[in-house]
Amino acid sequence: MSVVGIDLGFQGCYVAVARAGGIETIANEYSDRCTPSCISFGPKNRSIGAAAKSQVISNAKNTVQGFKRFHGRAFSDPFVQTEKANLAYELVQLPTGSAGIKVMYMEEERNFTVEQIMGMLLTKLKETAENALKKPVLDCVVSVPCFYTDAERRSVMDATQIAGLNCLKLINETTAVALAYGIYKQDLPALEEKPRNVVFVDMGHSAYQVSVCAFNKGKLKVLATAFDATLGGRKFDEMLVGYFCEEFGKKYKLDIKTKIRPLLRLHQECEKLKKLMSANASDLPMNIECFMNDIDVSGTMNRSEFLEMCDGLLARVEPPLRSVLEQAKLKKEDIYAVEIIGGATRIPAVKEKISKFFGKEISTTLNADEAVARGCALQCAILSPAFKVREFSITDLVPYPISLRWNSPAEEGISDCEVFPKNHPAPFSKVLTFYRKEPFTLEAYYSSPKELPYPDPAIAHFLVQKVTPQTDGSSSKVKVKVRVNIHGIFSVSSASLVEVHKSDENEEPMETDQHAKEEEKMQIDQEEQQKTEEQQQAQTENKTESEEMETSQADSKDKKVDQPPQAKKAKVKTTTVDLPIENQLVWQIGKDMLNLYIENEGKMIMQDKLEKERNDAKNAVEEYVYDMRDKLCGIYEKFVCEDDRNSFTLKLEDTENWLYEDGEDQPKQVYIDKLTELKALGQPIQARFQESEERPKAFEDLGKQIQQYMKAVHAFKAKDEQYDHLDVEDIAKVEKNANEAMEWMNNKLNLQNKRSLTLDPVIKAKDIQAKTKELISFCNPIVTKPKPKVEPPKEEQKPAEQNGPVEGQGDANNGSQATEQTTNAAAPTPTEKKLPEMDID
Repeated sequence: MSVVGIDLGFQGCYVAVARAGGIETIANEYSDRCTPSCISFGPKNRSIGAAAKSQVISNAKNTVQGFKRFHGRAFSDPFVQTEKANLAYELVQLPTGSAGIKVMYMEEERNFTVEQIMGMLLTKLKETAENALKKPVLDCVVSVPCFYTDAERRSVMDATQIAGLNCLKLINETTAVALAYGIYKQDLPALEEKPRNVVFVDMGHSAYQVSVCAFNKGKLKVLATAFDATLGGRKFDEMLVGYFCEEFGKKYKLDIKTKIRPLLRLHQECEKLKKLMSANASDLPMNIECFMNDIDVSGTMNRSEFLEMCDGLLARVEPPLRSVLEQAKLKKEDIYAVEIIGGATRIPAVKEKISKFFGKEISTTLNADEAVARGCALQCAILSPAFKVREFSITDLVPYPISLRWNSPAEEGISDCEVFPKNHPAPFSKVLTFYRKEPFTLEAYYSSPKELPYPDPAIAHFLVQKVTPQTDGSSSKVKVKVRVNIHGIFSVSSASLVEVHKSDENEEPMETDQHAKEEEKMQIDQEEQQKTEEQQQAQTENKTESEEMETSQADSKDKKVDQPPQAKKAKVKTTTVDLPIENQLVWQIGKDMLNLYIENEGKMIMQDKLEKERNDAKNAVEEYVYDMRDKLCGIYEKFVCEDDRNSFTLKLEDTENWLYEDGEDQPKQVYIDKLTELKALGQPIQARFQESEERPKAFEDLGKQIQQYMKAVHAFKAKDEQYDHLDVEDIAKVEKNANEAMEWMNNKLNLQNKRSLTLDPVIKAKDIQAKTKELISFCNPIVTKPKPKVEPPKEEQKPAEQNGPVEGQGDANNGSQATEQTTNAAAPTPTEKKLPEMDID
């Protein structure tokens, strides 16, 4: 079973896998651990990753990058409209209202959803993992920014399905980093001790995230998170791009922003310059040849100038740091360490701001680029039964407060309640009680829209169906389970109708006790709750919120409580009936549409594969042409006559010209046929060369064997002790075979030496090897025949003594013989030494 963690970055992705030796970040086909988040569409196929990155400028309109920010967003979203102006490719509105991407693929216009595009990238990452693991990949854990809303998280989940992956968990990037940090620490405080608080700062290419986590032995709890969703490395790049656009405009009279290709080139150069400035404080040049209108441009920049330009950006570093401490109710002295990751944290000024705020040296023990992917792989290993991992519990949190809104018959209006406050532990489930006579709708929404980096606070509508009144016409009790699951997605996971059946057989406790029993049932899912005090606190919160829900339905409750207290209570039997729930989610892809996307992805994968095979066949022809043309004038020159060489060279030149003209775009089979045709001419030449290389060695081996056997024959004739046990006839056969082999070899050598190298050889290396094998198989058993074993005399006498008749046994005739044998013994045996009283005389 595969255990894979995927870090879906804005600019690049990393894949980590769990192996027996630990967690390993794997490289792609270019031996690079970072796969660019880039997809390019062509007339025949798609290019994904590094191959697509190389087409950013040449195929600008059909090369898609930076699409991660459009997950779960409407086309009308102000953020989408702002970003749209800076994109080389075209964004369009899809029939669902969401943002789509328009490209030319297979020579026709196609609109793809963001989920499909991300699915394509995940397909590539899946393939990379499969190539490294040499087995299929299915289960994975995928990272998302901690500020992603429900709609964005569901969008990523859909993308994993399109790629054929089973996402075990969507993990927040900062949580993945905390896991990668904490799981290997051996010196964490014990569970009963005060936890160790560590701040994790992640500034990547597009976003800035901060979290503070509490560590105990085998336990991680995220206390608070804060973020700036638009502050990242690309903002610093944009400052440089803006500066050089203005400078080149004045200096060279160029309007760069109107042309997409020069602008993209400038972006690439500015990113390189920014990285150089992180390591160098002196003036650095910016030179671009043939930048625009065949004009070469140049400029300079140094770190101090750059920092002045970025003052506004650097001022945004501190607020999230302050926010996490306030949310977690911690002081700067309570922080044990500050760990930084992400490419943009390499900017010296960013490091300085973070260090100055906390008043301590920042720590860089984690790999800035790969820490998230490693954390994802660790989480996948924890969730997978295939790996045994050190016990480590992870409690994440709900980043935004979530509320429910519903129509209240009691209050004749809308009621609402905050179900999960900000920073509530997650995953988590709560059971809420409603009193209803008919189906009702629950509307889930984020109750602090100002905190959201997202325009729509709505999460979903949940219609609880098939609710009916009790047999006496009163309201039925409906228990609704709401849940923030392992992916951080909110849902109404189940609803059940509590049916009450009364009988007068025995007295029962008051209805108030029954309510207490029902309230006690409102607990968190055991498999997801944390231990001891957290669990108790969570249950208390559940009960409190449940009471609020129940009191909002006061009219139906009063009917039951108003009964005379002295009256006998009927025996109450309750049964629960599961109720269907209809979900109306924000920007959710329907199952039919999702299946269609999965099918389309399969077709595109097949198309890419066919195109790759076609290109490989074409490249094979081209490679053969160049290889043979060089060798015909080199190592193959002696093995082909001049006329054949000239005609074959001409054929190769014709094929080369055909490849760049009519053969530029031919089906795979045409290239295969063309290669077969060329090989029919080239193969005999290659075979003659190959034979000339192998034949001397084969003759040499045969000669050595003949020599070895003839040496054995001469030794036998010279009465050598080594061979004196062999039969004369056998040795004569060996001599005869060796002489015949020698004669055969000399004959073939003479014939081959007289034959021209341009003709097929008289004898092939495999025939000589077969002759050698035949000689060995006949002569070796004779020459290596072992000598017969000669047993020493003592060993021959012992069986005679042992087999002699025992006293009182055997007939009279044998008695005298036995006595003679014993008397004639040359020396006393060990047994006789032990028994001195036996006198032989």
